[in-house]
Amino acid sequence: MLRDLTKIAVAGLAGIIVVAGYTTFRIRDQGGRDEARSADAIVVLGAAQYNGTPSPLFEARLNHAVDLFHAGIAPVFIVTGGKGRPGDRTTEADAAKAYAIAKGVPTAAILVEDQSKTTVEQLVTVGKMLKERGLHSAVLVSDRTHMLRSLRIARDQGIDAYGSPTTTSPVESNVEEQVKDTVHEIGGLALYFLAGTGP
Repeated sequence: MLRDLTKIAVAGLAGIIVVAGYTTFRIRDQGGRDEARSADAIVVLGAAQYNGTPSPLFEARLNHAVDLFHAGIAPVFIVTGGKGRPGDRTTEADAAKAYAIAKGVPTAAILVEDQSKTTVEQLVTVGKMLKERGLHSAVLVSDRTHMLRSLRIARDQGIDAYGSPTTTSPVESNVEEQVKDTVHEIGGLALYFLAGTGP
């Protein structure tokens, strides 16, 4: 009996390692691809802001998205993210909107999703916003490790989605943070597939 249980445990552990390894490969593979192309909208996935100032990580996403907008990738610029912490005076989306306007994105081109706390919530609402306006395709902007999960969620919402990760995130020069973010995304994907939720 003990030998059988040991075999089962070893087989289970081996299965987990294989799945985690394959998922890590998929995260890195998707994050290494820039699929930017003409679309109906650019969607910037939210990240931390501090009293209206985007964090360095969020700023990197926004700078990349602004460059795409000025390159004529899409006429609509969608910013996302609610209040990340208790006591926040503004939302991630509002901070992103102000930043984008300062970088030359016309106010009329910007749509705001400012209630979400998770990637799932962001993209569910963005999917509805696009459908209401007869729009179908979007280029998603986030960090490399975040692209695989974001694209899966977006496509499940009926969005014809493509990923264009920023390459200037502070995470890019920090191996420890890259590993941490990859582990976070493996967990996020597992939660999404199993329960339809996640960070």
